Amino acid sequence: MDAFARGAWRYGLPVAAAGVVAAVVWLPLGVALWAATGAVFWFHRDPERAVPPDGVVAPADGTVSVLREEDDRLRLGIFMNLHHVHVNRAPYGGTVEAVEHSPGGHWPAFTKSSDRNEKLRVDFGDHEVVLIAGAVARRIHPYVTEGVTVDRGERIGHISFSSRVDLLLPPEVDRSDLAVSKGDRVRAGETRLTLR
Repeated sequence: MDAFARGAWRYGLPVAAAGVVAAVVWLPLGVALWAATGAVFWFHRDPERAVPPDGVVAPADGTVSVLREEDDRLRLGIFMNLHHVHVNRAPYGGTVEAVEHSPGGHWPAFTKSSDRNEKLRVDFGDHEVVLIAGAVARRIHPYVTEGVTVDRGERIGHISFSSRVDLLLPPEVDRSDLAVSKGDRVRAGETRLTLR
């Protein structure tokens, strides 16, 4: 797998090219743009992860910011800051039943208003992963399509710049099954979210 999320080049290369042109006109601006290029690629990094042998794994890096009941099911949301890896992973193995994009606003991903933001819902039948755009994030990039089977911890997409990922857990999972609490930090593909 590449060291960077898919599509990182489309964000980084124009900034780098602008840096070359700017350096001819005014070197400090060129240097600033090259530094910005480094920041873009750092943001889109995609490191390998050591997926544990069992359990439900976090779909995103970040902080657990949402933990609530919805229609007798648990929703767990993970807020990703700019410094987190933004490549998202499958919490369970399974076959994708649907991938649905919903247009919406771009409220800060850590607020309640972000429930009305642009989303991409990856439905696995008994659970779903929802990628939510934030105030800065304007691009959700799915890696999977309907009918694709993925392993637990496999990459399923990424969101460019700060955002949130929600996991709607299967009906049989309740709060007593959780291994994390609101405010805990988690790592995509590595942190176990449930005790079983």
